[in-house]
Amino acid sequence: MLKIKKFPNTFTILFFLIAFFAMLTYILPAGKYTREMNEQLGREVPLPGSFQVIESSPQGFFDTLMAPISGFYDPISGVIGAIDVSLFVLMVGGFLGIVTKTGAIDTGIARIMVRLKGKEIYMIPILMVLFALGGTSYGMAEESLAFYGLLIPIFMTARFDPLVAVAVIFVGTGIGTLGSTINPFGTVIASNAASVDFLSGVELRFAILAIALVVGIGYVMRYAKKVQNNPESSLLAHLRNDHEQHFLGNKDTTSSLPVLTGPQQAVLVLFILTFAIMIYGVSVLGWWMAEMATLFIFMGILCGIVGRLSEDDLINSFVAGAADLIGVALIVGVARGIVVVMEAGNITDTILNYAEGLVAGKSSVLFINTVYGIEMLLSFIVPSTSGLAVMSMPILAPLSDFANTGRELVVTAFMSGIGTVLFVTPTYGVLMGGLAIARIPYVTWLKFIAPLVAFFVALNVIILSIGVTL
Repeated sequence: MLKIKKFPNTFTILFFLIAFFAMLTYILPAGKYTREMNEQLGREVPLPGSFQVIESSPQGFFDTLMAPISGFYDPISGVIGAIDVSLFVLMVGGFLGIVTKTGAIDTGIARIMVRLKGKEIYMIPILMVLFALGGTSYGMAEESLAFYGLLIPIFMTARFDPLVAVAVIFVGTGIGTLGSTINPFGTVIASNAASVDFLSGVELRFAILAIALVVGIGYVMRYAKKVQNNPESSLLAHLRNDHEQHFLGNKDTTSSLPVLTGPQQAVLVLFILTFAIMIYGVSVLGWWMAEMATLFIFMGILCGIVGRLSEDDLINSFVAGAADLIGVALIVGVARGIVVVMEAGNITDTILNYAEGLVAGKSSVLFINTVYGIEMLLSFIVPSTSGLAVMSMPILAPLSDFANTGRELVVTAFMSGIGTVLFVTPTYGVLMGGLAIARIPYVTWLKFIAPLVAFFVALNVIILSIGVTL
């Protein structure tokens, strides 16, 4: 029997997918939907039934090689791709480098663990609820990358592994997306594209959110407790020494409790304030990557000054912190290269047209679950929630009229579909970036998350089926 000795590196997977979709541009017919401006959305949307085959645009060898670069920005038009997200990641890395240099994080972690002695497990439900609220309310995603560097050492000091920290953050925000209630980048855009009020169907989405969150918290806590009781049961047991060296510096966590100085206390206050400002800026002020990156630069410098770092220490720690996340920043751009190849080869609309053909003429229950399956497939290819909403909703939502199904259910199926796939898709920069920060192999993550994703699929099918009968 053939055995895989080593699962491919994240970059290898992404480059393979870019090459695969480049080959599809030679196989699938190129096509385009006619689009018209939707004033409510402020952008053009495809018209159902308007798909036409156009001249093929196969992506050649050089186009395929250039796709990862184009994933950051379009070199011809100058349109921004993932470069803003990548720069944000680097600025977060620099910020964390400065804060770490002040010693505030290490000392703060030590004191937190003393206060939570024997109760560390309760950090999991508290934090997962907070992250889920961020996901369901404003679509918390890329900005969650800033929390990994903070929480991984805390959870490791509590005798958990990095997988627990990643699960708390990513499963928490992911469940929020799965059960998006008022997410402006998902539910609101999709509802507008489907020509329904975004509060229509919110009851079903809230039910998905509540049930998934309870089960998700229980699942993560069960694994965390098992690791805490028996470190050898960890899926990352073979990487423990590497993780301790990288995240804890092999410090003796049993040594006497260090004193948290006045400047360090002030740095920790600024640290927490930074994230509070970021959340407020995104949810209320409409901030995005540029504003958030600027915030982390400014607060990093301020933390360095308050922490009494010298000029050289401040600058060098910022550069070193950014350097630690270079791999993450690159992954985000390379992952977008897949979408670049598909759009340049004009096969994105072709795949959408196949989806349109699949759902036509189905019964209500079969129709809504087919839409759910289609959205899962499409979200694997196009991991952008808002982009996929504008692409698919104008096509799939009108088809619900012929299946005696409310359009708000199509919106729920859309959010459930993209919310399910984001847990496993290697084209999702936030997932691959988080795993890269935590130094967790992708295949290990799949082993951990697969049972939970299977439950989410079953839950969504049941909820959607109930929804069409009400």
